[in-house]
Amino acid sequence: MLNNSIPILGFAAASGTGKTTLLTQLIPLLKQQGLKIGLIKHSHHNFEIDKPGKDSFRLRAAGASPVMLVSSHRRAVITEFEQPLEPRLAEQLPAFENMGLDLILVEGFKAEAFPKIELHRTELNNPFFYPDDANIIAVATDAAELALPTQMVKLDLNNPQMIAEFVETIFLRKST
Repeated sequence: MLNNSIPILGFAAASGTGKTTLLTQLIPLLKQQGLKIGLIKHSHHNFEIDKPGKDSFRLRAAGASPVMLVSSHRRAVITEFEQPLEPRLAEQLPAFENMGLDLILVEGFKAEAFPKIELHRTELNNPFFYPDDANIIAVATDAAELALPTQMVKLDLNNPQMIAEFVETIFLRKST
């Protein structure tokens, strides 16, 4: 487990399994319980959040880093990495300090050591991660039957409410 005072829970799955779709359903359910949720999504692609021609893009292209965009509705900080290296989760967590979060959800970073729920769709016929990852604490699947190790919980991938209840009543209680 990463050394962090805020509980961290990851969602690991092969591409196309529905990680983002599940998280967009799960987050509102957790927020209804009064939890303040942060999220880190790992991307394997070079991405731009501002657009060519915009002032923020031009200022960043001129060499400013970080660049903060702020309005009455939101704030975004864009930081250029000096050397393009694969990010590590532990390096990203300090950005969430002092934000009063109850839980940080993570999409991706599946090779790193922190608690995760594996998502698995039978129709995709992908191998399971849990036999090789001791950090997987539950498997959310659409399979009717699945024999898991006794310490691992089986969740219904198509039941976000069940997954939210697991996060609240099992995961967060063990983490505090």
